[in-house]
Amino acid sequence: MSTDQTADLAAVVVELRDRVRHLEDIEALRNLKAEYAAACDDNYDPDRLAALFVEDATWESQGMGRYEGREAIREFFRGISGHFVFALHYGLNPQIEVTGDTARARWYLFMPCTVGDTGKAMWRAGLDEEEYVRVQGKWMYQSKKSAPFFHTTFEEGWAKQQFI
Repeated sequence: MSTDQTADLAAVVVELRDRVRHLEDIEALRNLKAEYAAACDDNYDPDRLAALFVEDATWESQGMGRYEGREAIREFFRGISGHFVFALHYGLNPQIEVTGDTARARWYLFMPCTVGDTGKAMWRAGLDEEEYVRVQGKWMYQSKKSAPFFHTTFEEGWAKQQFI
C-alpha cells in the first residue's frame, strides 16, 4: 500500500469514527429524553429526575416556574406528583444538534394527564427546548425549557381552548 493510500484509508477511518460517534451521541440523547419521560411517568421520581441534570442546571416551564440547580429541580419534582397524579410524557419529532461535548434539541411534548386537585383528564402539548452537556462520558441536561401549546380538559379538547 502506498503512502497516499495509507493516508486516504486513515482519513476514511477517522471520518467513519466521527460519524458513528455523532450517531451514538444522538441515540444517547434520545435515551436521556426517554429516561426523563419514564421518571416523570413514575410518579415524578425526584431523585431519578435530579440525577439527569448537572449541578448548575435549569428547568423551566411556563406556568410552573423556573428552578436553578439540581437541588431546586429535585424539590420541584417532589411536589409535582400531587398536581399531576397521572401522566404519560411523549417526546416527539426531535431536532438534535451535537457539537462536541454539548448539544441542543427541540422536542414536541404530548402529555395526557390527570390533574390531582380536580381529578380531570387533561391534554397537554408544548415545545421543549433542551441543552445538554457530556460529563465524564455521560450526557446530562444543562437546561430544559418548556412552552405550552395547549392545556385543556379531555372533554373540551384543544379546538375550543388552545392556550392556557
